[in-house]
Amino acid sequence: MHPVFFRFAALVLVSLGAVFPVKAEIGESSHAIAMYGAPALPQDFVSLPYANPDAPKGGTIVFGNTGGFDSLNPYVQKGTAPWQLRFLTHEALMARSWDEPFTLYGLLAESVRTAPDRSWVEFTLRPEARFSDGSPVTVEDVIWSYRTLGEDGHLRYRGLAARIDSIAQTGPRSLRLTFNTNDRELALLAGMRPILKKAQWQNGDFTASGLDTVPIGSAAYVVSDYEAGRFVRLTRDPAYWGRDLPLNRGQHNFDEIRIEFYGDQTVLFEAFKAGALTVFREFNADAWASRYDFPAVLRGDVVKSEIPHQRPSGMTGFVMNTRRAPFDDWRVREAMLLAFNFEFINDTMTGGAQPRIASYFSNSELGLRPGPADGPVRTLLAPFAAELPEGTLEGYLLPRGDGTARNRANLRQAAALLAQAGWRVDAGALRNADGRRFAFEVLLRQGDGDMQTVIDIYARALERLGIAVRTASVDNAQYNERISALDFDMTDFRRDLSLSPGNEQRLYWGSAVADTPGTRNLMGVASPAVDAMIDAMLGAASRDGFVQAARALDRVLTAGRYVIPIWQYDVGRIAHDRALRYPDRLPIYGDRIGFLPDVWWYDPGD
Repeated sequence: MHPVFFRFAALVLVSLGAVFPVKAEIGESSHAIAMYGAPALPQDFVSLPYANPDAPKGGTIVFGNTGGFDSLNPYVQKGTAPWQLRFLTHEALMARSWDEPFTLYGLLAESVRTAPDRSWVEFTLRPEARFSDGSPVTVEDVIWSYRTLGEDGHLRYRGLAARIDSIAQTGPRSLRLTFNTNDRELALLAGMRPILKKAQWQNGDFTASGLDTVPIGSAAYVVSDYEAGRFVRLTRDPAYWGRDLPLNRGQHNFDEIRIEFYGDQTVLFEAFKAGALTVFREFNADAWASRYDFPAVLRGDVVKSEIPHQRPSGMTGFVMNTRRAPFDDWRVREAMLLAFNFEFINDTMTGGAQPRIASYFSNSELGLRPGPADGPVRTLLAPFAAELPEGTLEGYLLPRGDGTARNRANLRQAAALLAQAGWRVDAGALRNADGRRFAFEVLLRQGDGDMQTVIDIYARALERLGIAVRTASVDNAQYNERISALDFDMTDFRRDLSLSPGNEQRLYWGSAVADTPGTRNLMGVASPAVDAMIDAMLGAASRDGFVQAARALDRVLTAGRYVIPIWQYDVGRIAHDRALRYPDRLPIYGDRIGFLPDVWWYDPGD
């Protein structure tokens, strides 16, 4: 990161009577901030609408993860930490309500104010905010966290850093960030960065990953015990500073959260059946209907709960690496989609119970509308007409098979497209003009039996086209290393998208990070049209303008044929110990971060 990452113009040491010479522009302090419109909850709200403020405290919840871990620091690029840690051990200045598209309420910060154009945001810290070691959370900690995460933290934190023009302390407990980009979302993103304790890292290397240092946070849970590769135990801090905040009422109810690690999903499920785990998320509708007849379910000791939601479908499937031939050709990618016999595979895997993902934002107002682009969407896309993937403006639908195992019509279309792209069958093998065989590898995590079965079915169809497919099933560490190095042809893929997509879209498919090691832009999208649609979303002054830009982005991504979509996770399916309870009132985001374990509780009843 260049040395002008932040210009600490006006950073003043705090002392009694100190002067903080930052001009007070228009902007009223508030307890919350929304992306568009006003926050739903008033300043005197009692609790989040989907939390039970009277939920009892106590008990233990036990989750299962596959693979292992070699780090307890989830904030750096190096190493593999349990993914739950960054949501359980650290806090930000503000926190989301998962019952609104994108609204933040004060957490470490008691108030927030912004310029009318959101060119800057100012936060005031709560005087009572404390780290788990009892030390106060200070403005100095906040500024250090922004700088360190932006320079040395995980890639997910660096996008905001480049858009901060300056950061300045404006009072004993307040600071202001000024932005260099016209982007309404930046004020909210700034409120969501995790805050770390500066003093812990002053004499150490923050980028070093390992098990010898547990980052000190301010959240309700602390890591109290662990054994490398086997388990992590988190304990609720009895002195947690924020336990009485309205935002936290009904949350953080378990005394202990334990994460157990298993070699693969099959072993993990058997552990759940045996009672070693108390909760299990099921992602397969057919398995949900057929696998849950074991004794604990029949006795009523394990309960099956379905959690509906209103968020977009997101994208799940198999992503193609367009940095490499032959997937750099859209015709080849379309042929891959045609050869993927979704109707037959879905019937085999889920009993046909889970519908296919139609686009990145399908099932929401942000999703593309069928048929040719018109109105504001067409206006947004028109300057890029010459470079847009075929079908973007005209309208594009995913191929549909006939439901039979052979899928002959689609395979004929696929063969024709491959021929157009220069591939010919020679003695049963598909080759290009140079004689190179069409062969590729699918990279999967070890133990992912469902995805392996899907690829086995897919490979048989590709063989009929003369294409050779091999699978590399590797452990978590190898998988993460290869994904970070962009060393794959095709791999499984999941992007969970929100009702208020924003700057994370640059990480997912922005040109600037297309070739960056560790990027989340796995397909390697480098499209001026995609970048412009993201800019239009972020610069939209109204909700309607935002929606039109999102629909335009959805068109470009879907017509780009970067991912072979599979089935939707249209409802959350959670099997759990009967003593684990959750409120009747569910958030619009359903089963997502912020729901389980956050608002659940333990009640053994009778």
